[in-house]
Amino acid sequence: MAIRQWHACQQFPDPTSHPLIRKTLSGIFHLHGRPPEKALPLLPEQLAQIVSCLASRGKPADLRDSALLQTGFFGAFRRSELVALKWEDIRQVPEGMEILIRRSKTDQEGHGVRCAIPYGNNQLCPVIAMQRWHEATANRNEGYVFVGISRRRGLSEKPLAPDSVSRILKSMAIACGFPQPERYSAHSLRHGFATAASRQGASFGAIMRHGRWRHEGTVHGYIDEGRQFEDNAATSIIDGMEKAGVQKIKYDSN
Repeated sequence: MAIRQWHACQQFPDPTSHPLIRKTLSGIFHLHGRPPEKALPLLPEQLAQIVSCLASRGKPADLRDSALLQTGFFGAFRRSELVALKWEDIRQVPEGMEILIRRSKTDQEGHGVRCAIPYGNNQLCPVIAMQRWHEATANRNEGYVFVGISRRRGLSEKPLAPDSVSRILKSMAIACGFPQPERYSAHSLRHGFATAASRQGASFGAIMRHGRWRHEGTVHGYIDEGRQFEDNAATSIIDGMEKAGVQKIKYDSN
């Protein structure tokens, strides 16, 4: 793709369209190709475990990280959108909070789009988490929301780097003992949101709109992964055997 774009910008012929090049690349993919290793989805029960762990520690950075991860999940935020949030972009409303996303991957011209996040429950509530982090910042009303913290200088004026979102989530996956913690990244928040929302019956259109997805195939992929054990032909056979008196094996997390 990069080679094709460079040649197009230079007004040169596209070498990647040559039959010999296409045949060579196809042979390479057949020989060395392998499925991409996708980020694992972060599911609500896992997020609740992380939030509980952070609450037990109670440091300012833990309040920030709880607000970061809960907002990232329930808002289906990209990491670039999360770290770019400013306090001026957040408006409290009776139903929860409205967040203005000034610019994103699917809004390069910066028209802006609003994301509505409702109040949660006793386990997960991004609105309350954000309010607690706001109080910890001495009620800042402007500047970046998710900033660095140091012992000497306190709160930074600069936002977290986008890679920080993945590092924070990975460290919490390790702390909570999740399998394959290295496979969690900032993208796990969006992936997990789409998977969980679909499982709870949210419409495809609602998921697309809330997550600001442009390509339907991406969301379909998340939903299909989350439902791979639902409407499963193999499961129907197992269920039929169970009705005939064969005991079904139950998963034991211990």
